Order: sequence, then C-alpha cells, then structure tokens
Amino acid sequence: MQFPPLTLKKNAERRIRAGHLWIYSNEVDIAKTPLAAFEPGTQASVQASNGKAYGVAFVNPHALICGRLVTRDAGQGMTPQLLARRMSAALSLRESVYDRPFYRLVFGDGDGLSGLVIDRFGDICVVQISTAGMELMREQIIEAVHKLLSPGVIVLKNDGKMREIEGLPSYVEVVHGTLAASMLVEENGVPFQAPAEGGQKTGWFYDHRQNRQRLQTYARGKRVLDVFSYVGGWGVQAGVAGASQVTFLDSSAAALEYAAENARNNGLDNAEYLQADAFEALKKLAEEKAERYDLIILDPPALIPRKRDIPQGEAAYARLNELALRLLDKDGMLMSASCSMHLGADRLRDVVRASGRKVDRFVQLLEQGHQSADHPIVPAIPETEYLKALWCRSLSGFY
Repeated sequence: MQFPPLTLKKNAERRIRAGHLWIYSNEVDIAKTPLAAFEPGTQASVQASNGKAYGVAFVNPHALICGRLVTRDAGQGMTPQLLARRMSAALSLRESVYDRPFYRLVFGDGDGLSGLVIDRFGDICVVQISTAGMELMREQIIEAVHKLLSPGVIVLKNDGKMREIEGLPSYVEVVHGTLAASMLVEENGVPFQAPAEGGQKTGWFYDHRQNRQRLQTYARGKRVLDVFSYVGGWGVQAGVAGASQVTFLDSSAAALEYAAENARNNGLDNAEYLQADAFEALKKLAEEKAERYDLIILDPPALIPRKRDIPQGEAAYARLNELALRLLDKDGMLMSASCSMHLGADRLRDVVRASGRKVDRFVQLLEQGHQSADHPIVPAIPETEYLKALWCRSLSGFY
C-alpha cells in the first residue's frame, strides 16, 4: 500500500528510532513535504532525510503533535484488521489481570492505538476518540468493539480538550443500546454508581485502582479527608476498609450526591460532605484549627495541563500539600497524588519535602504508587507515565 511521504529534518528520526511514536511539527522538513498539503487524519509514510522509511503515521497539520506512528510496517498503515488485533491484544492483558469486566480496555499509545481510549463498565463501553486519524476510523472502532465484546451499550464521549486541539467537534453520542443516567463500577470489590454521560472524562478514573487498594492498609480506624473526592472513589473505599469517619470534599454538588449514594450503598454511616473549592476549604479548616485528620487524600485534577503552566502548577501543588499537612494530626498520613504529565515523580517528592519543612513536619515516604496495569506505559514515551502517588507519614515535634 502506498502512502504519501512525510519527510523529517536531518536527525529528527532519532526519537522514532528509539521507540517514541510522536512527531512534532518542527521536526518535519516542510520544504520537501509541506504539512499544509495533508488533510487531517491522513496516513503518511514517515521518512528520514535520507529517504529511509520508519513506518506509517496519522497526520494532522493543525496540531503540534502533527504525526502519530501507528505501525513500523511502511507498507501497511492502520487498517480495520490491525485495529481489531490491537484491541484483542489489549483485552487479553486486562482479562489476565482482572477477573471482572471493569477496566480501561484501551489506553491510547500504551496499547498501540494513539488517540483512542475505551473504558469498560460491565456491559457498557465508553469510547473516547481524540485525534483526527482515529475519528476517520470511528465506524471501524464501533464495529471492532461490537465484535470483541458484544456490549449492551456503546457511548462515544468525544468531548475532551484534545479534540479542540485536533480541530474536531465535541459531542457525546450513544451509538448502540440505551444508556441510563448512571452506571455500575466495581473496584477492589467495592461497587459504585458513576455518572454515565455528565461525569468527568469517561465517568470514572481506573488509573488509581492499585493506589486505592493500598488505601485499605492505612485507613482502618482513621479519620479521613478525601479532597477532590468526585463520586467517592477514595473515601468510600476507606470507609469500607474500616475508617472511623470520612469527609468528602468537592466543588461539585452533583459529584457529592453520587458520593453520598455510594457511601449509603456500601453501608457507611460515618460520612460527612463538604461542597467547596478545595483550596479555600483547606485554608479555612487550617485557620479554624477545629478539625484534624489521621489520613488525607489529595488527588487533584491535572494542575499543570501545559508545559508553560509548570511554575504556577507547582505552586498550586505546594499550597495543597502545605494545607493538608497542617490539617493532619501529630502522627498522620498523607496520600499526595498528581496526574499532571509535566510534573515528574521526583518533583512531586520535592514538593512534599518542601511543604513538610515549611510547616515544620518530619515527612517519611512509605510507598510510591503509579497507574494501574490497564494503563500500560511505553518506556520510550515518558508521556505515557503520568500518574504519581506518594504515601507519606507526617510527624510533628519529631526533631
């Protein structure tokens, strides 16, 4: 199969040769192959300056990441057959790890399907397409999901920020079956109800599954504050694990309604709910000095969405951790997490360290967690390793 060439500048193929799959617009030799000549979603043969082919990529001339390698077979490209094979391989991994059909079935580049995410909630599949190339394969994706799983419901939740960057319209569409207002999620043996359409991302965040499992080790008998609680993924599991009291803090009234429902459904009668901005609420609690907690969960949204936001974002992470440490009892636990790709694990550790010094706490790092197995990391693509979780013990008056 013949594809139009996309020629790279001299030595620009080094990252691709090392295993990366992305091509940036400033790496393309636009004198030889003008990006403007490509329609969004076109498949092109990626070639070094000497003409050597390195595979086939989806091209979008309007995006900074203008090329996404889909195969290193220069004569194949992404076909419905290749799509189906990679989805089947992704399913094989999940079924070998999880005994229940609740997981991220496809994790973009991690599963060789850049621009595609699929979350499975039992009989419901929520599909997110974020690139022009994958958008052109929309019908083939739906067909592949049908053949692979025969789900009762398939939802296209194509309303993410990446679609705007790719020049794609935002929409949510149920393409198969009938979708109820909420859907069942099971995680670590705990059932939840999550929003089917109006929630964040696909409605649930499977990436913290292993970290929430570790929560069971630390939560028993503790007074827990779940900051950015969303529908209660952390707090409810803390309660099930034996926490003496759980406070859910979120700015969304709708999310807290789900958290309350999930707490009731799991037999928890020791819960409180606080609707407020997290920063303002933590500051107020610290100033009032009326509440102290044994375990605080900090799982904020990405505070560093772009590289240029790093200084402001790191300051926000520092502020959150300082406030949380102030609210911990003398021998308290802090789970500090970040899903910001641009904040490395070393920087998050440094933020926690500096926050501890600022509030005169001796901080011990007990464990470090990362994303669960249904979010596989590609070693050559550091961007696929985005989730960090630090389990810390905070001691006052220790030194």
